[in-house]
Amino acid sequence: MRHYLAFDLGAESGRAILGSISDSRLTLEELHRFPNVPVRLPTGLYWDSFRLFYEIQLGLALAGRERRLQLDGIGVDTWGVDFALLARDGTLVANPMHYRDSRNDGMLERTFAVVPREEIFAQTGIQFLQLNSLYQLYSMKLASSPALEVADKLLFMPDLFNYWLTGVQRSELTIASTSQFYNPVAGRWATELFDRLGLPSRILPEIVPPGTRLGSLLPHVAEAAGLAAAPVYATACHDTASAVAAVPARGDGWCYISSGTWSLMGVELDKPVINAQSLALNFTNEIGAAGRIRFLKNIAGMWLLQECRRAWALEGADYTYEQLARMAAAAPPFGPLIQPDAFLHPGDMPAKIAAFCRATNQPPPQTPGQFCRTILESLALRYRQVLENLESLLGRRLETIHIVGGGSRNELLNQLAADATGRVVIAGPAEATAAGNVLVQAMGAGLLRSLEEARELVRRSFDLTTFEPRADSRWEAAYERFLRLSEARA
Repeated sequence: MRHYLAFDLGAESGRAILGSISDSRLTLEELHRFPNVPVRLPTGLYWDSFRLFYEIQLGLALAGRERRLQLDGIGVDTWGVDFALLARDGTLVANPMHYRDSRNDGMLERTFAVVPREEIFAQTGIQFLQLNSLYQLYSMKLASSPALEVADKLLFMPDLFNYWLTGVQRSELTIASTSQFYNPVAGRWATELFDRLGLPSRILPEIVPPGTRLGSLLPHVAEAAGLAAAPVYATACHDTASAVAAVPARGDGWCYISSGTWSLMGVELDKPVINAQSLALNFTNEIGAAGRIRFLKNIAGMWLLQECRRAWALEGADYTYEQLARMAAAAPPFGPLIQPDAFLHPGDMPAKIAAFCRATNQPPPQTPGQFCRTILESLALRYRQVLENLESLLGRRLETIHIVGGGSRNELLNQLAADATGRVVIAGPAEATAAGNVLVQAMGAGLLRSLEEARELVRRSFDLTTFEPRADSRWEAAYERFLRLSEARA
């Protein structure tokens, strides 16, 4: 039996997941779960990076000192775009900031004034979001950031934790590709963008492919955890890349939704799609496992429910996600709709949704169940819109939607997605990111020979649920209303 430890850090929580491979099956066991709570200071919104590394060390100790395991690999995946800056001696020169920090407001327009949108897309193939690493860095440049002036190396969040584990400063390819300064056609950093924007290309690290063995745990880390010199792999370090690696699909004719804080909806291709149509529809070409292209669209996913739940908890009503799903199922269908991607910043999400409804001449939801129903139906309709755009770009029909990740547990959303799109939805595995993290480590170790073999292992190892679309003519009228909201926002 081979044992791999996957650290999966999402925008709401992190987990240490033990992945064991034996008898042609993969089993996952959660050893440690911890919150990931950003910290707001007078200078902005930050990730608590030291606390997160402390929790990673706790997870290692649970595997080593408590379970007495011999690990065949350790891998870290996180959300995309955010980064740390290191000095020449490897010290952190500034704590990593959160992609929802307001420093990014207006940065798209200021960047386009120097380098046109079309040029940036031609070099990177990445969708335009103000949270992308390129605009975060440019905001630091415009603010004459002391940290940027003294920085010697940029490491994305999983790269930072890998460095603290091994002492090796490298950037893994899938996470680098989220930055909007990686060129997927040339296979290198888009240094021309750095030159045009006056950014220091000296900070860009060497890139390594997913599955690369970076080294062993540093002696002090291994000793504290009670582990031998376990190998650390640069897995598919972007959490979506890991999740897509574990999509239990066969053949063609399918797309995926990696459903968590964000819903990432797309297809897997052999080469990027960088043209006028993909630019106009704001699709992205990120790198996946085994050199595949993740051609996708970011959709604001369970973030909306997370923020509503947090707001209600502050008022004394601490609902579980299961309770919210039941209340949404009991709420009247086809009520007010929202454009999910209109809500970027945190804070009192129910009030923001109500304000959006009033501004679009819709009666706002009144109860938590109605708010949740509005969110879930709006997400399902957004899935339909993105699906239609995908099919237009590819010139073919996609018959099946694979929903993986934590959001795949939401049976109501799965069924609404099937109903709204008229497609079969296959849900699971819920722990796709951790599974993909483990599988890419195993591929790097030579235990698995290909991505197809890894996906076959997923199909043998996890229960999947199929949702057939149900006919209801009211979806057409709802979709027309939703498209009008989208046009109004554009």
